[in-house]
Amino acid sequence: MSETTHDGSVAVSAPVPPDEGLTAARLAEKYGLTVSGARPSLVEYVRQLWDRRHFILAFSRAKLTAQYSQAKLGQLWQVVTPLLNAAVYFFIFGVILEADRGMSREVYIPFLVTGVFVFTFTQSSVMAGVRAISGNLGLVRALHFPRASLPVSFALQQLQQLLASMIVLFAVTAAFGSYPDLSWALIVPVLVLQFAFNTGLALIMARAGSKTPDLAQLMPFVMRTWMYASGVMFSIPIMLEDKPAWMASVLQWNPAAIYMDLMRFALIDGYGSENLPDHVWAAAGGWALLVAVGGFVYFWKAEERYGRG
Repeated sequence: MSETTHDGSVAVSAPVPPDEGLTAARLAEKYGLTVSGARPSLVEYVRQLWDRRHFILAFSRAKLTAQYSQAKLGQLWQVVTPLLNAAVYFFIFGVILEADRGMSREVYIPFLVTGVFVFTFTQSSVMAGVRAISGNLGLVRALHFPRASLPVSFALQQLQQLLASMIVLFAVTAAFGSYPDLSWALIVPVLVLQFAFNTGLALIMARAGSKTPDLAQLMPFVMRTWMYASGVMFSIPIMLEDKPAWMASVLQWNPAAIYMDLMRFALIDGYGSENLPDHVWAAAGGWALLVAVGGFVYFWKAEERYGRG
């Protein structure tokens, strides 16, 4: 730039930089710079998660393989553990407390085993979700990837574990007179809905556990209470027949009870629709949608904070 002085000479001034006067935020916007680790939009986050689907599957398989690597029975423990639990519950609740009221042994034993296997699926997903971030801080801090990959992979790990255990569950139900028929096709939608519900819970617990590690010590007590309130060992309508009707309704409409009862209805011949609450499929779908979507958004909201502090 140049200008004429009072004596007629020409003075040359230094050019003004084109970015002078712009704030740091405006400069970053002008040159396409973004904050490191900033949370992407929800749509972009879903796309990133889909792009990591192969990692999620491989990570869940690796965790499943490593889970019992130090045990002599190895992967057999994923079947033996719920069966041992079912045996203990049968002795305590079926024999001593006679919680099998109104049900024959041919119905009660598959009823109990199904309840234990299905509830364990949810319980394990929740407990794995609590530690999904706090237990993998090295991975979170070292690599850039959508953090939801971790709780989703842990929920998928528990689904794979349940699927392997279903062979034993089928054998137990068949041994007590419930043979495969068309109702067994309902197993697929039940598992899909429960997996969506469990994944949402794992995402919620992953965010909560990332800031409150002590939650991992509290959750076993919460899950035990939930198990007793969900009718794993007894039929809620039968056990509460002398209580106010609203009490049984509240317990039957809790999601753990809904998914267990739907699986029992699919597998056990003597467990009919009269044991299910009204609109049970709508309730199962509603719980799955609410918790899966709500849990995903809740987890995404804190994406940029995981592994920091």
